[in-house]
Amino acid sequence: MHLEEKWKKAVKQTEVIRYRISPIETFKVTEIPYIFLAESAVNMGDTVVRRGNVSVHEASIFLPRNYPIFEGFEFEKDLEADKDSIRMFLLLRGISFPSLKYDNVTSQLDIYEGPLEKAAKDFTDRLEREEDVRTGLIVGAEDCWQFSVLIFVGAIVQKSAARDANALMDDLRGRGCL
Repeated sequence: MHLEEKWKKAVKQTEVIRYRISPIETFKVTEIPYIFLAESAVNMGDTVVRRGNVSVHEASIFLPRNYPIFEGFEFEKDLEADKDSIRMFLLLRGISFPSLKYDNVTSQLDIYEGPLEKAAKDFTDRLEREEDVRTGLIVGAEDCWQFSVLIFVGAIVQKSAARDANALMDDLRGRGCL
């Protein structure tokens, strides 16, 4: 499947069931744990469960505008595209990520024995019981999970943008730079 088709599929099928409550940090690394659920292409009627974490690194150097660094998303392996191609692909569609480093680590890949809807309900209930306000819950297509995770992380970054800009300005004023 072509990159454009996978992107459209991810946009159409990605559903963020649960966002993290706290915004990203302005001046330190923010860990964004997630659980990604998808219908299994191999075991019909079962659900693929991908647990991972995206570290959004604070800006420590000035990178060119619209030059995010994506690590650990397995673009080369699964989508047959390198990081530069993905960055350009998103940019040409008007999708920009702040010039930060986004480092994904998949910690666990499991099969949930049951349909996607039941898995989503069970994981939602589990996160609520555990009072886990940090972990996001995402549903999408198994073959384009990377785009679904980027959609999720992008939404969190966007929600934090105004607060981050104000914190940065306050910091610069406090250091006498403005």
